[in-house]
Amino acid sequence: MSRKTEPKIALLMGSKSDYELVRPAADALAELGIACEVRVMSAHRTPARTAEFAASARERGFAAVICAAGGAAHLAGAVAAQTTLPVIGLPLARTPLAGEDALLATVQMPRGMPVATVAVDGAANAGLLAAQILGVTDDRIAEKLAAQREASVKKIEADDEAVRGEST
Repeated sequence: MSRKTEPKIALLMGSKSDYELVRPAADALAELGIACEVRVMSAHRTPARTAEFAASARERGFAAVICAAGGAAHLAGAVAAQTTLPVIGLPLARTPLAGEDALLATVQMPRGMPVATVAVDGAANAGLLAAQILGVTDDRIAEKLAAQREASVKKIEADDEAVRGEST
């Protein structure tokens, strides 16, 4: 990968009101020391601006794009149509359908427009998936991810010991 700067992740959301739901993605990336640019863009309300951003994302140093949207959730597909970068769809529970509509809209991409998708409101996993994509070619990130996993294992083992000690 011939980049002049460290790769970064774009985190797009359809509305500013989605920010609290997507913040865990930015937090997960920050914990790993990965730059993240957070933007508000809409597949429906700002389609030209969204298309331009997606089409120029690689040249601007982005390595992947996380797209969070609820309801019709077309942001990820609209972005995927304009770039060959990995696109991660983050469906949000913003309607009476509790995110099921957003999930289905996100996973039903046509052939040639792949979008990886995480769980409804799964922002932390979206950030971690973006980090794993970077970790394929960046040993530093891969090592940080492995250390996080090991810390998670140790926490569960300690919790197990604590529960077992309390139940005897």
